[in-house]
Amino acid sequence: MQRKLLSCRWDREIADTLLLLEHPPTITIGKSGKLENVLVSPAQLVEQGISLFFTDRGGDVTYHGPGQLVIYPIIDLRERGKDIHKYVHDLEEVILRTVSSFSIDAVRDESHAGVWVNDEGLATIGIRVRKWITMHGFTINVKPKLEHFSFINPCGFCNRKVTSISKLLAEDVPMEAVIRRLIAHFSEVFGTRIEWGSDIPERSTL
Repeated sequence: MQRKLLSCRWDREIADTLLLLEHPPTITIGKSGKLENVLVSPAQLVEQGISLFFTDRGGDVTYHGPGQLVIYPIIDLRERGKDIHKYVHDLEEVILRTVSSFSIDAVRDESHAGVWVNDEGLATIGIRVRKWITMHGFTINVKPKLEHFSFINPCGFCNRKVTSISKLLAEDVPMEAVIRRLIAHFSEVFGTRIEWGSDIPERSTL
């Protein structure tokens, strides 16, 4: 779907598009990733019902699963100054504003894209830009199974752990509440108005 939308956006057949979803339990390895950052055997992954994929996004190893909000922006950077660094900075700003609205004090790490709370990963960023059109994107841990992250070195870090909004607040935060606030802050940061597509469900599990 992302590749098809990227092609359509390049040809200006569609406007900028935002995909929001939750993946089934999945480990992905980016272009700069190393298989040794997956800490369990293929048989153990099968036993846990977790798939493994090599992807064409940037970054190392990450985990996706239910309870984690995944956002894939298909955005034409030709209309935004062709500035990839600003694009990543803006994605971080969206995340920071979203979690701040839940009274979570998160920060950037200048050496690694993403958003952190006390050196624990709350949100990750892994993008690909082809012909100045973006794909892949970022995640926010709302209420995933954090134990699944122990199967990897998240983002290649062997000395950092992962957290979630629900863990930090010690309460079960609804995914819909995070989506509503994220959409509002994405609109603010990117200076755009977001409308739900008539042919795309408002929430799908892919």
